[in-house]
Amino acid sequence: MTDPNMPPPRDDRPEVVHHTTINNPPAERGGGSGWIGFLVGGLLVVLVIIGIVVFSNGGLSRATDTKVDVDVDLPSPSLPDAPKMPDLPDLPEVEPPTVPSPSPAPAN
Repeated sequence: MTDPNMPPPRDDRPEVVHHTTINNPPAERGGGSGWIGFLVGGLLVVLVIIGIVVFSNGGLSRATDTKVDVDVDLPSPSLPDAPKMPDLPDLPEVEPPTVPSPSPAPAN
C-alpha cells in the first residue's frame, strides 16, 4: 500500500501540459441606450438657453427712466419730541496694570 501523503510519481505526467482558460462573460445589454443621450442633449440645450437669457440681459424690457420720487414723512413740529435717553454713569477709576521688569540674564 502507498502512502497517501506522497505525491504521485513524475513519470505518469506528460512532459508538456497546456492549460487554456476561456472566460466568456454572460451576454448582457451593455452601454448606454438612446434615451440617455437624448436626456443629456436636452439638458445641454436648456443650459445654453438659460446662458443666453442670463448673459444677454434676458431680452426683458428694462426701464429707461431713472427718475425716482422719494417721499419721506417727517413728524410734524406740533408733536412732542421723543423722550431723552438718560445719561450713562461715569466709569470708575482703574489703575493700569503693572508689568514686571525682566529678570537678569543668567551668567554662564
